[in-house]
Amino acid sequence: MAKATRQAFGEALAAVGEKNANVVALDADLAKSTMSKIFAEKFPDRFFEMGIQEANMIGAAAGLALSGKVPFCCSFACFITGRYDTIRISVAYPNANVRVIGTHAGIGIGEDGNSQMGLEDIGLMRGLPNMVVIQPADEEETKQVIDFLANGYEGPAYVRLTRQKLADVSPEGYKFQLGKGVVLRDGKDLTCIATGGTVQGAVEAAEKLAGEGIDVRVVNLSCIKPIDEDLIVKCAKETGKIFTVEDHNVIGGMGTAVAEVVAEKSPVPVYRWGLPDVFGESGSPEGLYEKYQLDAPGIAAKIKEFVG
Repeated sequence: MAKATRQAFGEALAAVGEKNANVVALDADLAKSTMSKIFAEKFPDRFFEMGIQEANMIGAAAGLALSGKVPFCCSFACFITGRYDTIRISVAYPNANVRVIGTHAGIGIGEDGNSQMGLEDIGLMRGLPNMVVIQPADEEETKQVIDFLANGYEGPAYVRLTRQKLADVSPEGYKFQLGKGVVLRDGKDLTCIATGGTVQGAVEAAEKLAGEGIDVRVVNLSCIKPIDEDLIVKCAKETGKIFTVEDHNVIGGMGTAVAEVVAEKSPVPVYRWGLPDVFGESGSPEGLYEKYQLDAPGIAAKIKEFVG
């Protein structure tokens, strides 16, 4: 069933809070939007409403982490990564066990417009030493990611979540593994690597192109750092072309991370698709995905253009 990954996050955070008493949550006046309110209602003594002061929230989260807690620090992706210097010095540098949660990522948030859209956050966060960067593609993957970060990982992590609902794409029996992508559809002509809100469209585009004689392999790359070099190299060698698609500035994001691996390990043509170095705008999520060719028809058209 389609569900926004921010909603799945809120539910998962409350669930892990039951299992791990060290889990705490902080928010900057957006708990109803980030869905950390679900945790707050269940564990009011472990929830900290910090007000509109994200830098202070990040510093407090770092202090909690260094005191043995597992803090989930929440806000819109554009606001929380906008406090980059604080994350760099207070979280990444001391290798503090803080989970930075950025919701409302990409143009998929819709009508709220550019001032609310996180479009540069992956590029920022993956450049920080010690920082893990994860963007789950559906409800199941989100819940597994949150459980993993609450109970199975030590160190800073950034999780990028959607406002819009995402269809279930994870295969039956899927198990999240840090640093691993998953092949959702096999193909021999080209590999389409997608992340987050574009994964569903990539699968649909591949199915459409199959009817036109183009056999597309589709990979969900939810873990952007550490990146699955082995899978990327394997796809490059087996399909000869890589197409990446993401709801993020095409500069610095997942596509850039993939291109770096391909350039160094197994050079083949790479086409990076995302926001073409522009700011977003207001509109419905569906309308914006259509305009910027991040929906299934748009992805299919760009792949055909790449294949020639």
